[in-house]
Amino acid sequence: MLVRTMEQLEAEGRVISISHGKASAVRLLTKSDGVGFSVSEARADGGRSSDLWYKNHWEANFVRSGHGVLEDRSTGEQWPLAPGVLYCVGPTDRHRVTRDENESMRIISVFNPPIVGEETHDEDGSYPPTGEIPPGQPRMFVRTIEDVRRAGNELVLAGGAVTSTRYLLAADGLGFSLHGVRSQAGTALDLWYKNHWEANLVLDGVLEVTDCASGDTHRLGPGGLYLVGPADRHRIESVEDVHLISVFNPPLTGKETHDEDGAYPPTGPIPPGPAGDA
Repeated sequence: MLVRTMEQLEAEGRVISISHGKASAVRLLTKSDGVGFSVSEARADGGRSSDLWYKNHWEANFVRSGHGVLEDRSTGEQWPLAPGVLYCVGPTDRHRVTRDENESMRIISVFNPPIVGEETHDEDGSYPPTGEIPPGQPRMFVRTIEDVRRAGNELVLAGGAVTSTRYLLAADGLGFSLHGVRSQAGTALDLWYKNHWEANLVLDGVLEVTDCASGDTHRLGPGGLYLVGPADRHRIESVEDVHLISVFNPPLTGKETHDEDGAYPPTGPIPPGPAGDA
């Protein structure tokens, strides 16, 4: 089990200037962590635009806070951005993100191939290659929570105490799945992802995660991340109502529920994980 917090990373100086100084990013998981995706939080002040083009990656972006507009620079098509909206861009997608005046944005970004962690944008708004690009989709796409619900990809688990909104699935071809998870205060679950790596980033609320092997318990609030894999029997308890982002590799198909061990069935090859721990 690996645990990190944004406060810890900020104190260590792991905040990178990106978008030619228009934004910054905290790198929570990087390529060296060995799970086949990276996780960052991008932060930017309002009233500015960023022209981007991820020629060498697929990037999924979950809007944590703030409002703005996403534009396809090739077609002029636009989508509103607001908390809870997910947008995905890949090698063919020259795009622009414009933030509302006087309102900063915070966006959780997941890259595949994973980024090294020190990258800043080049003149095209790209990062250098870091691995094989997943197939993805023919073009950029946007999903709201209403879209996910209409597609039947929101599951209620744990007797109604947990809701998993499955924004990205294996069929999307990005090499990971991404879910928004809400858990009611007092909910406790014993879990063991024997067949996956799972990264969880707390957006709101407080939870405790206990490593069943060591007995160590970590209390995590907003900005706290924990990573668990095949060796990590663990217990989570929601101290308050919790909202988190959960990223799986291999990606889930979308209909999985936990078995008696707290696991999901296999859905593909398991990445090596940190230091080859898997």
